[in-house]
Amino acid sequence: MRIFKRVVVIAIVLFVVLATTVFVLENQQTVALVFFGWSAPALPFAVPVVLALLLGMLIGPVLAWLASFRKKRTLYTRSIKSE
Repeated sequence: MRIFKRVVVIAIVLFVVLATTVFVLENQQTVALVFFGWSAPALPFAVPVVLALLLGMLIGPVLAWLASFRKKRTLYTRSIKSE
Protein backbone atom coordinates (compact mmCIF):
# COMPACT_ATOMS: atom_id res chain seq x y z
CA MET A 1 0.00 0.00 0.00
CA ARG A 2 2.91 2.35 0.74
CA ILE A 3 4.28 1.90 -2.78
CA PHE A 4 0.86 2.69 -4.27
CA LYS A 5 0.64 5.90 -2.24
CA ARG A 6 4.11 6.94 -3.39
CA VAL A 7 3.21 6.27 -7.01
CA VAL A 8 0.03 8.34 -6.65
CA VAL A 9 1.88 11.22 -5.00
CA ILE A 10 4.61 11.14 -7.65
CA ALA A 11 1.98 11.09 -10.41
CA ILE A 12 0.20 14.09 -8.90
CA VAL A 13 3.45 16.03 -8.48
CA LEU A 14 4.47 15.25 -12.06
CA PHE A 15 1.06 16.37 -13.31
CA VAL A 16 1.32 19.67 -11.42
CA VAL A 17 4.86 20.25 -12.71
CA LEU A 18 3.80 19.43 -16.28
CA ALA A 19 0.71 21.65 -16.09
CA THR A 20 2.76 24.51 -14.64
CA THR A 21 5.41 24.13 -17.34
CA VAL A 22 2.80 24.16 -20.11
CA PHE A 23 1.13 27.19 -18.49
CA VAL A 24 4.42 29.08 -18.33
CA LEU A 25 5.32 28.26 -21.92
CA GLU A 26 1.89 29.27 -23.22
CA ASN A 27 1.70 32.60 -21.34
CA GLN A 28 4.73 34.61 -22.35
CA GLN A 29 2.98 37.96 -22.96
CA THR A 30 4.07 40.66 -20.52
CA VAL A 31 1.84 42.41 -18.00
CA ALA A 32 2.52 45.21 -15.53
CA LEU A 33 0.77 44.79 -12.20
CA VAL A 34 -0.31 47.66 -9.95
CA PHE A 35 -1.10 46.81 -6.33
CA PHE A 36 -2.07 49.57 -3.87
CA GLY A 37 -0.16 52.11 -5.92
CA TRP A 38 2.95 49.96 -6.15
CA SER A 39 3.83 49.22 -9.75
CA ALA A 40 5.67 46.02 -10.59
CA PRO A 41 7.93 45.78 -13.62
CA ALA A 42 6.50 44.21 -16.75
CA LEU A 43 6.89 40.45 -16.43
CA PRO A 44 5.52 37.50 -18.37
CA PHE A 45 1.96 36.74 -17.25
CA ALA A 46 2.96 33.33 -15.93
CA VAL A 47 5.45 34.72 -13.39
CA PRO A 48 2.94 36.38 -11.02
CA VAL A 49 0.55 33.46 -11.39
CA VAL A 50 3.22 30.86 -10.57
CA LEU A 51 4.43 33.01 -7.65
CA ALA A 52 0.86 33.14 -6.32
CA LEU A 53 0.64 29.35 -6.69
CA LEU A 54 3.88 28.85 -4.76
CA LEU A 55 2.83 31.32 -2.08
CA GLY A 56 -0.44 29.45 -1.65
CA MET A 57 1.42 26.16 -1.42
CA LEU A 58 3.48 27.64 1.42
CA ILE A 59 0.70 29.44 3.29
CA GLY A 60 -1.84 26.59 3.12
CA PRO A 61 0.14 24.04 5.14
CA VAL A 62 1.21 26.71 7.65
CA LEU A 63 -2.43 27.66 8.29
CA ALA A 64 -3.39 24.00 8.60
CA TRP A 65 -0.57 23.45 11.10
CA LEU A 66 -1.68 26.48 13.13
CA ALA A 67 -5.28 25.23 13.22
CA SER A 68 -4.11 21.79 14.31
CA PHE A 69 -1.87 23.32 16.98
CA ARG A 70 -4.74 25.41 18.34
CA LYS A 71 -7.02 22.38 18.49
CA LYS A 72 -4.40 20.29 20.31
CA ARG A 73 -3.74 23.12 22.75
CA THR A 74 -7.47 23.47 23.44
CA LEU A 75 -7.85 19.74 24.04
CA TYR A 76 -4.79 19.75 26.31
CA THR A 77 -6.16 22.69 28.30
CA ARG A 78 -9.53 20.98 28.70
CA SER A 79 -7.89 17.76 29.87
CA ILE A 80 -5.89 19.66 32.51
CA LYS A 81 -9.01 21.47 33.76
CA SER A 82 -10.97 18.22 34.05
CA GLU A 83 -8.31 16.64 36.29
